Amino acid sequence: MTAMRAREVTRPVVGIVGDFGAQRPSHVATNQALAHAGIHAEWVPTVEVMPDEPEARLAQYAGLFISPGSPYRSMDGALAAIRFARERGVPLVGT
Repeated sequence: MTAMRAREVTRPVVGIVGDFGAQRPSHVATNQALAHAGIHAEWVPTVEVMPDEPEARLAQYAGLFISPGSPYRSMDGALAAIRFARERGVPLVGT
């Protein structure tokens, strides 16, 4: 019989760039799907992503998801997040 050793499992953290978060019923499923996959998600409002320095807000995430259907408060913030991911090779899913 072998003893199983507990090992620390780290869950990746994905930044979801959008403005309404889990308050919208249509976005609740996004959080649930990622949680079932073992991925922790944090919502990032587009107004918090500064076009001149997106890394200040986005560098901590293992990947980014640009939330579909959001009327973005800051289209510049959403585009900066996409540019940040593309230029740095950060995994990106979005519309």
